[in-house]
Amino acid sequence: MMVLRRLLRKRWVLGVVFGLSLIYFLTSTLKQEERTIRDRTLLEVRDSDHRIPWKVRFNLGNSSRQFTQCRNSIQGKTLLTDELGYVCERKDLLVNGCCNVNAPSSRQYICKSCLANGCCSIYEYCVSCCLQPDKQPLLERFLNRAAEGFQNLFTAVEDHFELCLAKCRTSSQSVQHENTYRNPQAKYCYGESPPELLPV
Repeated sequence: MMVLRRLLRKRWVLGVVFGLSLIYFLTSTLKQEERTIRDRTLLEVRDSDHRIPWKVRFNLGNSSRQFTQCRNSIQGKTLLTDELGYVCERKDLLVNGCCNVNAPSSRQYICKSCLANGCCSIYEYCVSCCLQPDKQPLLERFLNRAAEGFQNLFTAVEDHFELCLAKCRTSSQSVQHENTYRNPQAKYCYGESPPELLPV
């Protein structure tokens, strides 16, 4: 123990420890910078004719398809959105999973809490607004610009409804400093850009 203390008091030993620490710090910083640059490169558009083969099928708004079963957003405590774009209260959900369109609470393609940038304060309204047929070009642009890093996430998406469910969930784009929402009032986004950064 005494020998270790004497050794640590020598200036050349402290110099070696400091030098090794400095080398470790610099290599870690450079590796982190390389990773950041690589991630940014993945997010850039490769070229306009490089299109990812997506499986998403968009439902045309005036489709005559009869729904005997509906998928819905499931998670809402009071509100739900079905795959036809209707938002309703949980009590107005039919046994087939569709919203009762005759219920006073049911509204189709409602963007009640959504801002112009496509960010909403209520998840179910985000999904419903995203399901509007006129949002298809925006979503196709997003899919075609999505980096291959996101390809695994979005290739599992099979149709317009699943895409809107996935897109409206909060993501790393919705947060700043990894622990606070960029905009706590509008954190569910289907749009191309992340929520606006609110001043602290």
